[in-house]
Amino acid sequence: MRRLPSLNGLRAFEAAARLGSFTAAAAELGVTQTAVSRLVRLLEARFGFALFERRPNRLALTTRGSLYQAGLSQAFDAIAGLTEQVAASQQGPVLTVGAGPTFAMRWLIPRLADFQKRHPDIDVRMTTGGLAIPFRDDWTCGISQGDGDWPGFVAEPLFAPDMFPVCTPAIGRRLQQPADLQGVDLLQVAHAPDDWPQWLAAAGVRGVAPRGPRFDYYTQALQAALDGVGVAIGLYPYVADDLAAGRLVAPFRVTVPKGRAWYLIYRPARAADPALQAFRGWLRDNALGQVDAARLPAG
Repeated sequence: MRRLPSLNGLRAFEAAARLGSFTAAAAELGVTQTAVSRLVRLLEARFGFALFERRPNRLALTTRGSLYQAGLSQAFDAIAGLTEQVAASQQGPVLTVGAGPTFAMRWLIPRLADFQKRHPDIDVRMTTGGLAIPFRDDWTCGISQGDGDWPGFVAEPLFAPDMFPVCTPAIGRRLQQPADLQGVDLLQVAHAPDDWPQWLAAAGVRGVAPRGPRFDYYTQALQAALDGVGVAIGLYPYVADDLAAGRLVAPFRVTVPKGRAWYLIYRPARAADPALQAFRGWLRDNALGQVDAARLPAG
């Protein structure tokens, strides 16, 4: 049996913490400022410690209050999303997909029109975050890169990426051999500092240090490559469309396995969800096509 504090007290505290005042919380909840203050004090009395530091003209969260507010806001967001999904299910199936921003922008979203053409009855909702955000209960499924070990989830492999340099055709014409990279900017991704050293070692290149602009995400580095800023490390499937369209070229034939595959992940209780079943089938078709196409084209 769950022993929970007063739901009204939790709502009052979360709103006041998020908005920064009892007055703003009262306006959002449709009650008086006095009621919000009283509910928060009752909650603090139950815990035996303060959640706020009451300062003139403003509230400041204590350390415990800050930790509690972060979890409560996420929980209320999940409840709101789940409520919306259940309500929408009366009208038709809903597919909520969580994915990292680069995967979403550079592979999934450009192909969503095909999915919607095949399944026009499914209401598709995209949210980004991937592994940076804990998997939310209101998501139908997620697509993440990893080793396939997500306890409590089903993880189905989609494709494993290879990495290799990519650049505009104009820059590519100047790169006859890997050592020529010494003369261009090598675009880097902050959370993947080993990409360039691994590829350069595999290509047998010595004396070339990765120097150039650094970006938070692959999508930013690849956009810089498209704009002619320098040479980026491309991953299948991130660069598949740009290579096929000739916007980017792969000047060398050397590829290095990234070592972490993309997986479709979902909770076992979702397995019979008709929207998920349709998405799984569509993903499998596209993933197999991606693997077949992932032979590095001639530079």
